[in-house]
Amino acid sequence: MASATSISYTFIPFHKTHKESNPKSTITQSTKTKPITLCMTFKEANKTAMSPTATTTTTRQQTLEQEQEAMQHIFRKKSKHPKEHHNKRRLRHVWREIQGENDWAGLLDPIDPILRLELIRYGEMAQACYDAFDFDPFSKYCGSCRFTRRNFFSSLGMPHTRHGYSVTRYLYATANINLPNFFRQSRWPKMWSKNANWAGYVAVSDDEMSKRIGRRDVAVAWRGTVTHLEWVADLMDFLKPLSANSIPCPDPSVKVESGFLDLYTEKDESCGYCKYSAREQILTEIKRLLEMYPNEELSITITGHSLGAALAILSAYDIVETGLNVVADSRAVPVSVFSFSGPRVGNVRFKERLETLGLKVLRVLNVHDMVPKSPGLVFNEHLPAAVMKLAEGLPWSYSHVGVELPLDHKNSPFLNPNGDAICAHNLEALLHLIDGYHGKGERFVLATGRDPALVNKACDFLKDHYLVPPNWRQNENKGMVLSHDGRWVQPERPKLDDHPEDMHHHLKQLGLATSYDI
Repeated sequence: MASATSISYTFIPFHKTHKESNPKSTITQSTKTKPITLCMTFKEANKTAMSPTATTTTTRQQTLEQEQEAMQHIFRKKSKHPKEHHNKRRLRHVWREIQGENDWAGLLDPIDPILRLELIRYGEMAQACYDAFDFDPFSKYCGSCRFTRRNFFSSLGMPHTRHGYSVTRYLYATANINLPNFFRQSRWPKMWSKNANWAGYVAVSDDEMSKRIGRRDVAVAWRGTVTHLEWVADLMDFLKPLSANSIPCPDPSVKVESGFLDLYTEKDESCGYCKYSAREQILTEIKRLLEMYPNEELSITITGHSLGAALAILSAYDIVETGLNVVADSRAVPVSVFSFSGPRVGNVRFKERLETLGLKVLRVLNVHDMVPKSPGLVFNEHLPAAVMKLAEGLPWSYSHVGVELPLDHKNSPFLNPNGDAICAHNLEALLHLIDGYHGKGERFVLATGRDPALVNKACDFLKDHYLVPPNWRQNENKGMVLSHDGRWVQPERPKLDDHPEDMHHHLKQLGLATSYDI
């Protein structure tokens, strides 16, 4: 039997610098139930599975460790950002640069180590939307968030030292939208909601985290869809003006994909959760939070993966276009988007309008992923400007926005180079690529100690000899618990918050209140 290669010895050991990294914590499903250990540490796995060849395994691990130390030395020697220089730079001093003040010039090749950590941190916020979402159609709560917002990050086992944010608002979208595979519905006759799905959350950094990052950060994370990719082909795939859905824009030729726009702006007044549109929910919450901290340095950071990345760009545009980020003393709060594996959202005029407004967008993608290539497979930003000028009136002429950071999963020695389309689109895999990327042509070396086993949480992408089972992240007993009378049942969950009492007040101030709201 061949010995297994231990992943724990194939990254740069920066553990002393980044104590907050705790890859084991993602296995914990809830603080209310005892978690099941789904994946042993790699040392334990080697010891258990390879006991007949323990000596060989130990020798191989020692060899790998020596090789990694040599690789680390070479990497640090070649790096344009020596470690001593890294230790002098702190996020609180350079956060505007990291948020894209200069369009990330000089930070991507080689990648700035602080930017790398921030991309992973916000990517984990987007990943939390998947980890917390109830996908199970046999659950009466299918389509909702599995946790209350007060315990959101702790229920996911995300360390407070790394994610010092409090979730202040859940976002809901109406399921009466033609976007396949984004919405989930329960098979139970009595469910939590027939017309709503949980779509993400708004969070704000606490005092300790705000001090560490240099400002009070309002973060928004949008959920995407990761289990199917058919929605790319099934998109309505035609552009329509933003003004058609009552989003203010001085240029009627600024257009976005109709499905994204409807998801963002539609509502269902018969449903308590989506009687307000996702747009109304996010704008009122951003307004409320900015008013809570009038004398502080502030930032607004919006993130999302896949379809959630499209919603992140659209909502960020809306915040800046409406001037919501301009506070009482006339300061403009910087708005940034960290987009992961996102599709194109609008036409060339939309891109130009974003640039005029000063909105900063950094798009991270896997070059083998089909989603960032859609929609607009024919008419897009890769064509000559003259051709795009002629095609700008077409309802399927799209253009990407912002700055692009392209990554290639074939550069990672951990991943199967022949992984399928869903693997190439996987967010955990993309965070793994960010961790190992150091610049074009540079050696792939994991820099933060982030566990590669996370890649296989919801796909089968790691090479087999790492002995990490595919799709290993499961809810304990699929949510079933043993009742007092000895029967296995689905427990009741606390009622999810719908909308705050001051919603009407903020809607009126924004000029969005309707007769129904009043």
